[in-house]
Amino acid sequence: MLMIFSSLPCQAQLSSNFYDSTCPNALSTIRTVVDSAVDSDPRMAASLIRLHFHDCFVQGCDGSVLLEDTATFTGERTARNNAASLRGFSVIDDAKSQIESICPGVFSCADIVAVAARDASVAASGPSWTVNLGRRDSTTASLSEANSDLPGFTDSLTRLISLFGEKGLSERDMVALSGAHTLGQARCLTFRARIYSNGSDIDPDFATTRQGNCPSDTNSGSGNLAPLDLVTPNTFDNNYYSNIIARRGLLQSDQVLFSGGSTDSIVNEYSSDGSSFSSDFAAAMVRMGNIDPLTGTQGEIRRICTAIN
Repeated sequence: MLMIFSSLPCQAQLSSNFYDSTCPNALSTIRTVVDSAVDSDPRMAASLIRLHFHDCFVQGCDGSVLLEDTATFTGERTARNNAASLRGFSVIDDAKSQIESICPGVFSCADIVAVAARDASVAASGPSWTVNLGRRDSTTASLSEANSDLPGFTDSLTRLISLFGEKGLSERDMVALSGAHTLGQARCLTFRARIYSNGSDIDPDFATTRQGNCPSDTNSGSGNLAPLDLVTPNTFDNNYYSNIIARRGLLQSDQVLFSGGSTDSIVNEYSSDGSSFSSDFAAAMVRMGNIDPLTGTQGEIRRICTAIN
């Protein structure tokens, strides 16, 4: 019997009370940091939710996305869907610094990212959920996996369903999580082709409006920002789905969710029932946060989030 147990991997279960005795003030510390950051920059709510997503989809929810490149180490920050667009690192660093001052070497960076995403949603008037804790931090990162596994702004519906399915997430999870695009902004280079395509899947007035801040010349304006939701860009609501139904999805990967395919019915449901969207989003965030965490003696608890100990 002892031999059998010794051969099993050392993997503890995540739990909501993981730090109750070892770092009881950590959650309130993170919430204060996130609230301050979102107050100063409303875009930060979307950025922190996205940071958690981009962490979990590469090697699991292990804080690997936070690691900076060094002369001997290549991280994930320069991946094509991360470079010059992923934000929120300084907020995580601030929370980590404050937590280290009250309970050093206890609370992982991966867990800070997960908690910050929840608190960012709440700060933007979005849903809350119970965050399961106990993740440990990776000592590795994967640029190649970041390039292959993160959804892109031109992905087809089939491709999106496949990418989420490989992470154990359903079509419904995918549509709900995509609703995070009710917040935040996108760079011109991510939607330029869509607004100048004269395609049938985009409202012409919407395209004309967006062209005002996104020139067709690929040599200019690529970094110009536009809100993903023109109506309530800093408030978590279900306008995202109404926009898609009206062919006003800014990114092609948003619009494909309502394109005559299997996800149309979910988009219709979320557009008409905001409470259904909110509850499904919260549940999907919990499931996403459970993707391949490091637990037990795996990985480490980083002293700073940007570098391995």
